[in-house]
Amino acid sequence: MAGYPNGKQFQHWTPTGMATGLSAIFMANRAALLRFLRARGAGENAEDLLQDMWMKLEAKDLGPVSDPVPYLYRMANNLMLDRYRSAIRRERREQDWAEGAGGVMADPTDDVPVDERMILAQRLDEARAVLRDLGPRVELIFRRFRIEGVGQKVIAEELGVSLTTVEKDLQKAYRAMLTLKQKLDTE
Repeated sequence: MAGYPNGKQFQHWTPTGMATGLSAIFMANRAALLRFLRARGAGENAEDLLQDMWMKLEAKDLGPVSDPVPYLYRMANNLMLDRYRSAIRRERREQDWAEGAGGVMADPTDDVPVDERMILAQRLDEARAVLRDLGPRVELIFRRFRIEGVGQKVIAEELGVSLTTVEKDLQKAYRAMLTLKQKLDTE
């Protein structure tokens, strides 16, 4: 368990109980770490980075850290740089792919025969109907997460619901899509 260099343990209360060691120091410095990430250019991703950081801290069984606060700032900076590099690589990959297609995104239906396109359109309509039947919130959450790629936490904040609600709605949608897939596979 991490603590101060003088050997004393640091504790901080969290909604799930008493955090100790590095997790407690993280909680005590969370606001400052958030400001640090925003100042370094993380912008709206700062909260997500802190969540990733928290998950990493909770998942690792770290021994004592001699300078815990600078360690946390280094960790935050490294996570931000990793995300930035990943975004740059993704943009380059997409740009290379688009240039390989002559600068124009190819229509994926160009190579699909008309009868198959009609079947695919019908199946898409069925999937939309299944989602519609689950209610507008479930449909919206599924669309925002699976199609638009918006994070679950952001969706929860946008809709004013808990993260658990978003997860449960996604599970409903997945179960309904799986049922539809099984039905279509037997036809």
